[in-house]
Amino acid sequence: MIFLIQYNRPSGKIVRLKEFEDSQRRIAEDARLALELELIGKKDGDEVCLLEARSQEALRLTHRRYFESLRTLTASGSSTVASLDKP
Repeated sequence: MIFLIQYNRPSGKIVRLKEFEDSQRRIAEDARLALELELIGKKDGDEVCLLEARSQEALRLTHRRYFESLRTLTASGSSTVASLDKP
């Protein structure tokens, strides 16, 4: 699967999430370009990306920052670092 994500950094939220089949790569690339052109000149802090994953669940694991709050990410990161420090 290919995922087109429009993410607003200041709010920490996904504005748009669209899924494409692997066979629709060209359509997904064209959609990304169209969205980037639409956002030119806007200073709202949006980023646009295309990502590949087996499923949306897999994408949520590999690219957590798009789906979880900064507070959640830092809390889970702190506990992971703390567990690494223990022998």
